[in-house]
Amino acid sequence: MELFAGVGGFRLGLEDANSDLFQTVWANQWEPSRKVQHAFDCYTKNFNSGIHVNEDIAEISEEEFQRVNPDLIVGGFPCQDYSVARSLSGEKGIQGKKGVLFWEITRAIESTQPKYVLLENVDRLLKSPSNQRGRDFAVMLATFQHLNYSVEWRVINAADYGLPQRRRRAFIFAYKNDILFEQSQRNITEEKIVFEEGFFAPSFPVQNDSFKKRVNTTTLPDDLVQISDEFSFNFHTAGIMRYGEVYTAQPIPVEKEAITLREIKLDESEVDCKYYLKPEAEEKFEYLRGAKKVKRVSKDGHKYFFTEGGMSVTDSLDKPGRTMLTSEGTVNRSSHIIEVNNKKRFLTPVECERLNGFPDDWTADLADRMRYFCMGNALVVGLIKIMGQRIEEIEKRIQDDDVQLELFPGLDSL
Repeated sequence: MELFAGVGGFRLGLEDANSDLFQTVWANQWEPSRKVQHAFDCYTKNFNSGIHVNEDIAEISEEEFQRVNPDLIVGGFPCQDYSVARSLSGEKGIQGKKGVLFWEITRAIESTQPKYVLLENVDRLLKSPSNQRGRDFAVMLATFQHLNYSVEWRVINAADYGLPQRRRRAFIFAYKNDILFEQSQRNITEEKIVFEEGFFAPSFPVQNDSFKKRVNTTTLPDDLVQISDEFSFNFHTAGIMRYGEVYTAQPIPVEKEAITLREIKLDESEVDCKYYLKPEAEEKFEYLRGAKKVKRVSKDGHKYFFTEGGMSVTDSLDKPGRTMLTSEGTVNRSSHIIEVNNKKRFLTPVECERLNGFPDDWTADLADRMRYFCMGNALVVGLIKIMGQRIEEIEKRIQDDDVQLELFPGLDSL
């Protein structure tokens, strides 16, 4: 089951891993306040099988989730305010803020009890909100605990593992307690799970002795409202939560050589002239990317200086791309600008698709502005493929163990 499907990055990555094992039977994509549902249209153009739903997820019933009955739920969702409060009558439990999409994920999990959940979010999720550091992520972890799941997480920079974009995202892998994978993890220490033998470490290796001194542990309060009101904690970039106990550390990746912009760019003969910068745009980019110290006055009359560090006017072709945003392709400080044959230009939509690991022209039916927007919102497909291969490995190992126990029943007592 794919939630907040966008243009299908999760599905594409999992099917690239093993299209027989990963079959998306139901997917939802809904962009509020838009008459034309561009991402959904792109999704349905590229995928034929399964049920595709273009509705507000809050309007989808628990009964519909139950009919799907998935083994795996995936989705990328926004970093929001996950604070909770008691219901007005007090004894009727808690209520989260309306419109917070994590509660819709929770509703889908509660309705279907899948074996696995794989989610993606921005890395600042671990630190939000700024005035109560770590509260929001703690609310999420405690919610999974209440649903009877263990959770592993890792912040991954795609370029660290050989992919062409320096995009850091938090990935959350939850697995139901008492399934065979969880049972196999019980006698493994938290340190070994994070650094060697958990879900992420075998596929995204880290230096074995890296930052083991930078470790935090805590026990989550059982009461979500108490977490929302009082809890603060320094979550590092990797960790494990099981049965309310949290272990978190800051590992250093064993880096692979990344694909560069030079390797993913089109031949210039294939680039339309509209992507080349006009002189006034070149001049504007020199200003936008330059160092600044500008005197400003706030609405209440307070005078202050806005400062901004300088950056290169063009992006190096010999490095992976920077994090792509939804404003890509506009005259904006964050847009990629490359220089080829003494001419400066934007990345084309196809090159942006390549930055995220999508096939060329995946979004070809959309206008350029929406192609850039969809790629700025998308995830790096190659990371999901690696995670899919890890799930496949776990499933195969479980099946092999089952066969052994069937042939040699005494093995489970050894």
